[in-house]
Amino acid sequence: MKMKAFILITGLLSLPSSLTEHQHKNSSASQNASIRTFHGIQQGIYECFPQPDTEDSATPTLREYKCTSGKSNDSTLKVNNTTMEYLGSSLSTKLIPAVYLIVVLLGIPSNTITLWMLFFRIRSVCTAIFYTNLAISDLLFCIMLPFKIAYHFNGNNWIFGEVMCRTMTAIFYGNMYCSILLLSCISISRYVAIIHPFTYRSLPKQTYAILVCCTVWAIVFLYMLPFYITKQSYCLEQLNICTCHDVQNATESLSFQFYYFICLAFFGFVIPLTIIFFCYIAIIQTLNIYEQKWLWYIKISLLILTIFAICFTPSNIILIAHQVNYYYNKRDDLYFCYLIALCLSSLSSCLDPFLYFLMSKVKDKSNIYLTMVKISREE
Repeated sequence: MKMKAFILITGLLSLPSSLTEHQHKNSSASQNASIRTFHGIQQGIYECFPQPDTEDSATPTLREYKCTSGKSNDSTLKVNNTTMEYLGSSLSTKLIPAVYLIVVLLGIPSNTITLWMLFFRIRSVCTAIFYTNLAISDLLFCIMLPFKIAYHFNGNNWIFGEVMCRTMTAIFYGNMYCSILLLSCISISRYVAIIHPFTYRSLPKQTYAILVCCTVWAIVFLYMLPFYITKQSYCLEQLNICTCHDVQNATESLSFQFYYFICLAFFGFVIPLTIIFFCYIAIIQTLNIYEQKWLWYIKISLLILTIFAICFTPSNIILIAHQVNYYYNKRDDLYFCYLIALCLSSLSSCLDPFLYFLMSKVKDKSNIYLTMVKISREE
C-alpha cells in the first residue's frame, strides 16, 4: 500500500514537468511552421517563444519573451527568412525605387504637357475627354509615387501612417485599371468611328464620353474599395520596420482575397484586352477592304498593344497565377515576380502621353473616309 502511494505521488510530481515539455514542443512546432513568403502571422497567437536574434544589442527589448496575454497585436506580424531577405534586398530598396523615380521624372512633365495641349489645342472633343481623364489618372499616380519611393529607399519602412498607406495602395492599383478601362473606351470609340462612321457622326459624342468616363471612375472606385477598408500596414519586430501592403496577415480570410483579385484581373484586364484586340483587328480589316493604308491607326494599335504587353499583361497574369498557387497549394513563391511586374506597370504613365502625341499628329481624314465609304456602299 505504501509502495502504491509512493508511485502515485511520484507520478503527480512529474506531471507538471511532462506538461511543460509537451507545451514547449507544441510551441516550438508552431514557431517553426512554414510561414509563407509575404504573409505574416500575428505574434499573439503563439505561446511563449524567444524572438529571433536579428537585432543588435542596442535593442534588447526585441529579444524578450512574448507570451500570450489574451490579446493579440493586430499590427505586429512575424514572417519567415525569405520575406526578410526580400525586404532587405537591394532589388527592393534600390532597383525598384530607382525605376519609380524615373517614372516620376518622366511622367509628371509629360502628362502635364499633355493636359496643357488637351486644354488649349483640342482637336476632337470626344477624344480629348478620354485622353484628359487618362492624363489626370497618370498625373495623380506620379504625384503619389514619391511616397512609395521613400518607403523603398527607407528599407521598406512606411512612416506616413495607415491612412496614407491605404490611399497609396488604392491609387497605385487604381491607376493601372483606370488606364486599362480608358484605353478600352478609346479603342471602342475608334472602332465605332471606322466601322460605323455614319452612326458615329450622329451620336452626341461629348455627352457619351463624359458619361463613360464618370462610369469608369465609379468602377475603379468600387474596384479599390477593399484597399480602403482593410488594414494595409503591419509592423515586423524582426526587422524593426512597418511595411505597407507588402506583408498581409495570413490569418485573414483567404477566400475573399482569392476571389477579389481573380475578379479584379478578369474584369479589369482580361475582358478589356479582349475588347481592344477585337476593335483594332476589325479596324485594320475594314481599312484593308477599302484599300487604304492608314499607317497611323496601325501605329496607335501597336502602341496600345505594347503598353498592354509591357505594363499590364505580366502583372495581371502573374497575379492570377499567384492567387491560384497560394489558394490551392498554400505557396506564394510568385509574389516576388509579381512585385517586379508591378514595377513595370508603372511605366504606362510614361507611355500613355506618347499615345496622345501620336494621335495629335494624325491629319483629319474623317470627311475623306466618309465619302469613300458612301461611294463604296452606293456601288
